[in-house]
Amino acid sequence: MSKSVLFRVIALSMFAFSLMGMSFANLFFEQGEAVPVNKAMMKTLYDFEITGLDGQPFDLSSLKGKKVLIINTASECGLTPQYEQLQELYDAHGGAEFEIIGFPSNDFGAQEPGSDGEIASFCQKNYGVTFPMMSKIAVKGEEIHPIYQWLTQKSENGVGDFEVKWNFHKFLVDENGHLVKEVQPQTLPIDEEILSWVTK
Repeated sequence: MSKSVLFRVIALSMFAFSLMGMSFANLFFEQGEAVPVNKAMMKTLYDFEITGLDGQPFDLSSLKGKKVLIINTASECGLTPQYEQLQELYDAHGGAEFEIIGFPSNDFGAQEPGSDGEIASFCQKNYGVTFPMMSKIAVKGEEIHPIYQWLTQKSENGVGDFEVKWNFHKFLVDENGHLVKEVQPQTLPIDEEILSWVTK
């Protein structure tokens, strides 16, 4: 074998091995599934600090191992009756494997003008809400809360750039704190799109 042929064989072999190395390096195994390694390096739900309607810190790390539906809510919106379906979903599936977190927001049509105490009273009196409700925050604009920056920016969540379009916009987060997808405000909490994800 001539030197030129030998060098070509060596070069091709090195190229092939480098491609294999990249292929393996780009995979990170998580619960038996291969996911992009950059996903493992992205922020997770557990990296943020939030406060409940009662003014007490809410420990997001307590949700490890659970699927989580995150939703921005409002008390004076045409979609406010979705609270009923949210509670129905929570009654059926909330617990060790699934959680709902509501974030009141006054960003759309000023439809959540009340204080945290007033929001808590409204949710309990009208819909018997028992899933965790957080202190009112901004979900868009200059004062956007860091958790919503994460939910809406691909550079932080590794999934996509999303826009919170109205009250009751939903985000689904997996058992490892990674964002999975968004669900539009008009989609009911008990829609098959959400139910199939919660129960699979």
